[in-house]
Amino acid sequence: MNSVATNEPLKIGRVDIVDTFAEAFPIVGTRLIVTAHNYAWARTAASEFCGDASSVIACDCEAAVERKLTEAETPDGRPGVSILAFAFSRDALGKAMARRVGQSILTCPTTACFNGLFDIPKDKQISVGGQIRFFGDGFQGSKKLDGRRFWRIPVMDGEFICEDKFGTLKGVAGGNILIMGESSLAALKAAEVAARAMRAVPDIALPFPGGIVRSGSKVGSRYKKLPASTNDAYCPSLRGQTKSSISQDVEGVYEIVIDGLTSEAVQAAMKAGLHAAAGQPGVLQISAGNYGGKLGPFHYHLRELID
Repeated sequence: MNSVATNEPLKIGRVDIVDTFAEAFPIVGTRLIVTAHNYAWARTAASEFCGDASSVIACDCEAAVERKLTEAETPDGRPGVSILAFAFSRDALGKAMARRVGQSILTCPTTACFNGLFDIPKDKQISVGGQIRFFGDGFQGSKKLDGRRFWRIPVMDGEFICEDKFGTLKGVAGGNILIMGESSLAALKAAEVAARAMRAVPDIALPFPGGIVRSGSKVGSRYKKLPASTNDAYCPSLRGQTKSSISQDVEGVYEIVIDGLTSEAVQAAMKAGLHAAAGQPGVLQISAGNYGGKLGPFHYHLRELID
């Protein structure tokens, strides 16, 4: 990732903000509402669903829990969670959703799964329950309520309810900030605080483990079969072996990657995380990753997020 900077210093308090931008790209996203007998089982299903969904570099989708839902916010009046999931195309997203709902939500005790995006044209919807229904082996049934079709699939603790179609939107993937600390623990603590602040912003997901990335990547590799490899410019242990982008006093760097249903949501999350991280002890500098503007059309300049 290359940084494009000016000579004018930027700061939030005592923390240096690199005058650069995060570069993001279009992606297709959806929202799932998962409910269960209690919040613990809804969260368990969501965690399983989001497993191995950190990066489309090597995963079928990127996914993360968006937020906890109360009984008043769900279609069946039970506690639940909302999940955002993203893939490069609507077809790829549909395949990933059917597979993951079938393997991780259908199988989880007491759960149900509903569409979380409404008023979406039919040609921008994907079939989820419509594919999973075949697990019912002919015993499945459906019901239509308020123009929405729900499939009832018999399982050993009753029925699994799954909505037939889920809406999709053209979203944004790859918003990011890089947090550099005087130690790896200082950078991690700041990243944890920043991730928590970002999650308060609606319509965004942090797809990496705990929302935090230790293995930031760059495009390409000296090994021809790899599409991406370690971002050596931000590895403290490689300072003497590569063209480094970090100062001598930086001992730890963590990245937070943001996907969103809208560009505005990604920008708001970056701003929230930037300010939250800058207020933490031991943070020396905050930057962002880009590829010189060649990767995607969405550019989030840190300078514009300071005020």
